[in-house]
Amino acid sequence: MEETGYINTQSNLDAIFAALADPTRRAILSRLADGQASVNEIAAPFDMSQPAVSRHLKVLERAGLIERDVDEQRRPARLKAEKMAVAVDWLNEFKVFWGTSFDQLDDVLLSMKLAKEKETDSE
Repeated sequence: MEETGYINTQSNLDAIFAALADPTRRAILSRLADGQASVNEIAAPFDMSQPAVSRHLKVLERAGLIERDVDEQRRPARLKAEKMAVAVDWLNEFKVFWGTSFDQLDDVLLSMKLAKEKETDSE
């Protein structure tokens, strides 16, 4: 990763998170996890036009999350999970913070529970 100031950045990270921010695009990625599909197959469960689904596919393709082939009349889309790993790697950088924060929360909750039990016992 390249460093800018004190924040690590990845060249395509913004595009990946922007693509993942939309629930329709996440659903498309989930569908493609089962295997490649044509625009018609992808569009079937959605209440939107085929051109609208194609626009979502273009966003996913620009982010590097899918790739599309030309297969006669079809343009099947296929998941490219390697780019999603970039986002996972970035999020993993915060794992230590999350663990520490949850440990601190556990300590606070335990202290509150013990204080309440002590208060109940003294009544």
